[in-house]
Amino acid sequence: MIVTDLPSCPSLKEYRRIVGDEQFSALEELADRLSGNKLQEINSTRYGGGVAEILISYVPFLNALGLETVWSVMEAEPAFFDVTKTLHNFLQGRDGFSQSMIETYWEAQRQNEGLIEDDCNVVTIHDPQPLGLIEFLTTRELEQKRLLWRCHVQLETVPTETVGSIGNILRRLVEKYHASIFSSFQYLPLWNVPSFIIPPFIDPLSEKNRDLPRSEIDAVLAKYGIDPAMPIVTQVSRYDVFKDPVGVIQAFKKVRQKVPCQLVLVGGRACDDPECYIVLREVRETAEDDPDIHVLDLPPDSHREINALQRASDVIVQKSIKEGFGLTVTEGLWKGKPVVAGNVGGIPLQIRDGWNGYLVSTIQETADRILHLLRHPEKAAEMGARGKDFVREYYLLPRGVQDHLTVIDQIVNGRITARDSVICYHPQVVTTRMAGCAAWY
Repeated sequence: MIVTDLPSCPSLKEYRRIVGDEQFSALEELADRLSGNKLQEINSTRYGGGVAEILISYVPFLNALGLETVWSVMEAEPAFFDVTKTLHNFLQGRDGFSQSMIETYWEAQRQNEGLIEDDCNVVTIHDPQPLGLIEFLTTRELEQKRLLWRCHVQLETVPTETVGSIGNILRRLVEKYHASIFSSFQYLPLWNVPSFIIPPFIDPLSEKNRDLPRSEIDAVLAKYGIDPAMPIVTQVSRYDVFKDPVGVIQAFKKVRQKVPCQLVLVGGRACDDPECYIVLREVRETAEDDPDIHVLDLPPDSHREINALQRASDVIVQKSIKEGFGLTVTEGLWKGKPVVAGNVGGIPLQIRDGWNGYLVSTIQETADRILHLLRHPEKAAEMGARGKDFVREYYLLPRGVQDHLTVIDQIVNGRITARDSVICYHPQVVTTRMAGCAAWY
C-alpha cells in the first residue's frame, strides 16, 4: 500500500533558518547529484512508532528537495504482527521466537510480494518486518535496483550458526542487500554487507516538535486534569516492556515522598505491536488510580497534545531497558528539557551525563536524578538549553536526510568496494568498531 495522504512539507527556507546555510547547502548539493533517481521507503505501519514518525516528514522533505520518493506500508494479518513483535523482542535479547513462527513470517512476505515498485531504483527497507521482500525480486531487478536495509532496533547477539534458524535467515537476507544502516556501533553485526552508521532524527517543524502558544499548552493540561502549578515528570513511549513504564511509576513514587509532583505517562498504539495492550493493563494496575499519576492512551495522531505535554514538563524521562535510539529523548531535549534516560542503546549518543541530562540504570538512580532536577530548577534549565542546542546541531531532519543521501550517493555511484566496510558520516558518532562485535560472527 502506497501512502498518499502525506502532509505537505513546510518551506525549505524555514529548515535553512533553523540549521544554517552551510549544512543546508551541502544537503542541496547532494540532492542535485542524485536527481533522476526514484526512491522508495518501506515499513510495516502507517502510524505509531519512531519509523512512521520519521517517514511522515522524511518523504515530503525529499520530494520538496526534488527527489521523487514514495512510502509504502506492508499489509498483513494480526498473526504476522504477533510474530514480528516476538522477533523484535528476540533481537533485543528475549526468548520466545520459535521455528513455527517462520512460516507466518514468510506468508506475509508473499502477500506483499509486489510492494517494491518497479520504477523505483533506490529502495530502503526498515526493520525486520519487510526484510524478506528482497527474496521476490528477480536477478535483473537486483542488478537494476539498489536496496538498503535500515535497522532501528537495538540488536543483541543473534546466533547464526544453525541452518534454518531465524538468526541464520536474517543474516542471509541482510547480506543480499547492497548496504545496511544502523543507529549505533553498539549493535552492528559484522555480516558480509557494507554497513553505515546513521542515527535517527526529528522534524523540528512537525506538529510534534514545532513551537506552541502557552494557551494551547494550558488547554491540554486542563483537558487531562494535570495541575500546571505542580511539577510534572513525563515519559512518552508506546506501552512496551522495554520502555519500563512500571519502573517509571516506581521511581516516581520514591520522588513524591520527598517532593510534591505529578507523573504523566503518555503512550499510543501501533498495529505492529499487539503486546502494548498487555503492558498498558499492567501500568494501570501499578498506578492504582493514583490521582497524581496520569496514564494516557492517546490516538496515533495526537502529535500536538504530546508536544504540549512535553513542553509543560519539568523533567522528561525515558527509562528504557533496551532502546534502538530513543526519539522521545531527542524530542525532550529539543523542547529544552533535561532528560533522565536509560543508559542503553542509542541513548548515550544523545545524553552527556550531567551536561544535558542523566543516564541511569536502576529505579533508585532514576528517582535520585529526577529529585535532583526538581530541587534545582536553575540547573535543570541550563541542562535543557544545552540539550536543545545539541539536537539542533546533530539530530534534526536536514542532518538525517544529508546522511542518508550520502549513503545513497555512495551506493548509486559505485563507491563502495569493500563488502565488510563500516562507514559513518555523522560527526557525533565515534567512527570505530566497538569491542565485542565479534560475537556476531
